Amino acid sequence: MQRTAPPIAHIAAALRRERERAGVSLTELARRAGVAKSTLSQLESGTGNPSVETLWSLAVALGVPFSRLVEPPTPAVRVVRAGEGARIPSEQADFAGILLSAGSLHARRDLYLMEMEPGAERHAEAHIPGSVEHLVVARGRLRTGPADDPVDLEPGDYIAFAGDQPHVYGALEPGTLAVLVMEHPR
Repeated sequence: MQRTAPPIAHIAAALRRERERAGVSLTELARRAGVAKSTLSQLESGTGNPSVETLWSLAVALGVPFSRLVEPPTPAVRVVRAGEGARIPSEQADFAGILLSAGSLHARRDLYLMEMEPGAERHAEAHIPGSVEHLVVARGRLRTGPADDPVDLEPGDYIAFAGDQPHVYGALEPGTLAVLVMEHPR
């Protein structure tokens, strides 16, 4: 299954737009997000290869949903075929998120397909305050939830937990696949 790379040009434009909207300098945003200024500069210039952790840190520092940094504008009807979509890998684990649908200004939710393999867990930092994660396991087995109290899930199992607290994802079987709805406060 071949996935496309993240839309670097869109990420660059979105980072500049959101940083300017927030009224913060490149240096200040880098400090708030805990990333190197050179990394942020490369991302805003359309070079570099951002990880999901870097983009989440920047989104939290900007107070915006992750999807606002990675989702290009969508047409009225949008189809994402299996094997397509921008695949954003983790630095920590064999984990990738594929944004399927970003919420609009009126519906603050994002829809992701998550691919995971056993091995290292992905430890996610807190997202913007009031975020809630809703997850359904489609294939395989998964350990997820609050970092201090994760839950083992099987196909068809659903979990909801506060996304504004540290949390974890870890595949327990090869080929684990889950659908995640990230709910953001207005």
